[in-house]
Amino acid sequence: MSVSSGSLSSSSSENAYHRPSNRKDFQIAIICALSLEYDAATLVVDEFWDQDGKQYGRTSGDTNIYRNGRIGMHNVVLMLLPNMGKAAVAGSAASLRTSYSNLRIAFLVGVCGGVPILGTHEALLGDVAISEAIIQYDFGRQYPGEFIPKETAMATQSLPNKDIRTLLAYFKSDTGKADLRQNTAKHLKALQGAAVLKKYQQSYRYPGFAEDKLFVATYRHKHRGGPSGIPCCESESYCDNAAQSSCSQLGCDEKKLVQRHRLERKRDLSWEEAQCPDIFIGRVASADTVMKSGDHRDQIAKQYNIIAFEMEGAGLWDECPCIIVKGICDYSDSHKNKIWQPFAAATAAAAVKAMLARYIVEDHTQLSTSSAGKIGNIA
Repeated sequence: MSVSSGSLSSSSSENAYHRPSNRKDFQIAIICALSLEYDAATLVVDEFWDQDGKQYGRTSGDTNIYRNGRIGMHNVVLMLLPNMGKAAVAGSAASLRTSYSNLRIAFLVGVCGGVPILGTHEALLGDVAISEAIIQYDFGRQYPGEFIPKETAMATQSLPNKDIRTLLAYFKSDTGKADLRQNTAKHLKALQGAAVLKKYQQSYRYPGFAEDKLFVATYRHKHRGGPSGIPCCESESYCDNAAQSSCSQLGCDEKKLVQRHRLERKRDLSWEEAQCPDIFIGRVASADTVMKSGDHRDQIAKQYNIIAFEMEGAGLWDECPCIIVKGICDYSDSHKNKIWQPFAAATAAAAVKAMLARYIVEDHTQLSTSSAGKIGNIA
């Protein structure tokens, strides 16, 4: 059956859900690499099962720390990775599978670098990228003056299983995309309210369209000349001092900004409407490298038809059936900063909750309910 999404205000529900008896009752995993991503994910959990020391344990040799709860009709296990990168997620995911042997799908949730122009569409900061395939673009051979990706970079990252492909096929339809976008916006608003109520360090608020700036790909984030000039950035070499400075500090020329119609239309929208993210489903590039070059971004995006760049997916893909769901927090160029990270983490978490509303559970693992009471978020 198709299940309905729970919400952060699920205390209005007439159903009370029974606590699972053991780890085999958990089919869904949510994995995050950063604390702010993990915190955002906890805010879409309707009920935690492991309060008051009621732990589910783990197998021998598993060093992961888990939280267990419910999102809508699904039992979920949440895990925060010890480090970023493919190796960290591969090792942790292998242990996750030993402790939770009945997992059917894992969601890798967090933030990513986006590709701003996707055919005729414009991706904006805060939009959500969902993987239908993973491209490990740093898998290849380094020759003098040139890196050649292996042709198997795509072949080794095979298509997801039929269960996942069917779910994504629905969300790629006009009906499914509208459903996903509408429910993501609803859960995002609830998440932001819960963050304030619980006094989280991050409010996950929308930074505003004025903070969404895309420079032309060839325009570098570096020290500008000035009266005496700054020799550290006269060549094409990397400057750490410049990388740690904001565009305003470096005087990045806003005449080099790319004009985007979708961003301009947000000027006429209310704040709540403007923050509503768009959803993109496609190939996601994964590597242990942070993409901070507009030129390389566009080159790889064109070569592999990429919608976003991230750092953990390639490590998870071979360990368990998974979907990467990440909010775009920068444009994968030298001007990237962390202003949009909290909001992008929130849109990704909200999107996962919306996706789970349409994910079908197996009959024997559906959450049993009763009308004995009302349940709210108890994180």
